[in-house]
Amino acid sequence: MNHPDTPINACCDEEYVLPSVEALMAGTLALMTGYAQAAAGDLHRSLLARKLVSNLFFLSEHPQVSPHMRCMLANLRTRWQLEVEQGGAPRCVPAPTPLWHSAPEVLQ
Repeated sequence: MNHPDTPINACCDEEYVLPSVEALMAGTLALMTGYAQAAAGDLHRSLLARKLVSNLFFLSEHPQVSPHMRCMLANLRTRWQLEVEQGGAPRCVPAPTPLWHSAPEVLQ
C-alpha cells in the first residue's frame, strides 16, 4: 500500500507511508486484532484495551477526521473504556497444580 505522493521504489514490502490519521487508525485496528486473538486470561489484554482507549481518544480529536466519524470514535472509546474498567488491572495467573483434580476439603 503506497501513498500517492510516494515514489514506488521508496517502499519495501513491509513499509507503509501513511498520513498520521491513517497510521493511527491502522495501529488501532492492529491492537483490536491482537485483543480479539488473545486468550481471555492473557495479561496483555488489559494493556491492549488501555492502548485502544488512548488511540481512540486521539482519533476522535484528530482534525482530519469528519465530525460524524469523531462522534462514532468517541462512542467506541466509551465502550472500550468500560471494557478496561470491567477488566480491571492485569490479574495474576494461578500457578498450575500437579494434581488433575483439586483435593476435597472435607472427607466423609
